[in-house]
Amino acid sequence: MSAQPSPLMNPQQQQQQTEQEKVYQWINELAHPDTRETALLELSKKRETDLAPMLWNSFGTACALLQEIVNIYPSITPPTLTAHQSNRVCNALALLQCVASHPETRTAFLQAQIPLYLYPFLSTTSKTRPFEYLRLTSLGVIGALVKTDEQEVITFLLTTEIVPLCLSIMDSGSELSKTVATFIIQKILLDESGLSYICQTYERFSHVAITLGKMVIQLSKDPCARLLKHVVRCYLRLSDNTRARKALGQCLPDQLRDGTFALCLQDDKSTKQWLQMLLKNLELGATPQQIGMSPLGS
Repeated sequence: MSAQPSPLMNPQQQQQQTEQEKVYQWINELAHPDTRETALLELSKKRETDLAPMLWNSFGTACALLQEIVNIYPSITPPTLTAHQSNRVCNALALLQCVASHPETRTAFLQAQIPLYLYPFLSTTSKTRPFEYLRLTSLGVIGALVKTDEQEVITFLLTTEIVPLCLSIMDSGSELSKTVATFIIQKILLDESGLSYICQTYERFSHVAITLGKMVIQLSKDPCARLLKHVVRCYLRLSDNTRARKALGQCLPDQLRDGTFALCLQDDKSTKQWLQMLLKNLELGATPQQIGMSPLGS
């Protein structure tokens, strides 16, 4: 039974109480298959700071969200996912992203190994819009995790297959999916354990380097400053590792040295600086003018 608004409340407070009661009702409705779809849609529009704890700690909600994910698995192979199915499961994923982002629920989210349920979606290769939306939303959940810069997140992800999954998307995904996947790899590399993991074996390093190299070649034909920013940052971070730095000296794409991206980066001071630092680390001798920068100190 809904609580009656207090006569001492002003209209704004009464509105807030009404909205909060709606949220409680929708969370309860997630437990029932016949009301779940509408509840998913309405809750996915909400971004209250306390929504994540309410979702995670309410009875049966996590199971209901996982059920939505698992129900889609049969539509992956063969690829028969419809737009309606994709929209519905992506609403569930949006709520999981909320849980992944919140400091009170993130650790439990990882301990329950929820990200693993998303990996089948990241493994898909269909180019249809429903699948692309599904991959992008799944990447958003992982991106929300790494954005926190928490050690426990990187530690967890390195025990999973997230690196090869992201590299595959970086190789063949849409521009937006490539951007999020590259951001995830960047965040993993920026962590000391992540850099050590990727540079631990030649196979891991070469997989990353080859993928980044392909992306540079593609970006030289179809520039995207936002994606290039993450690619350059990945290269720069790799150059912090002694063995990787030596290897990059031999395999860094010419397009990063010969001014190919000078126009693309003309308004991006930070990426130009990263590129200059990268070339200095590798001692490749490109002039600042070649990457669109004024000489240092001028």
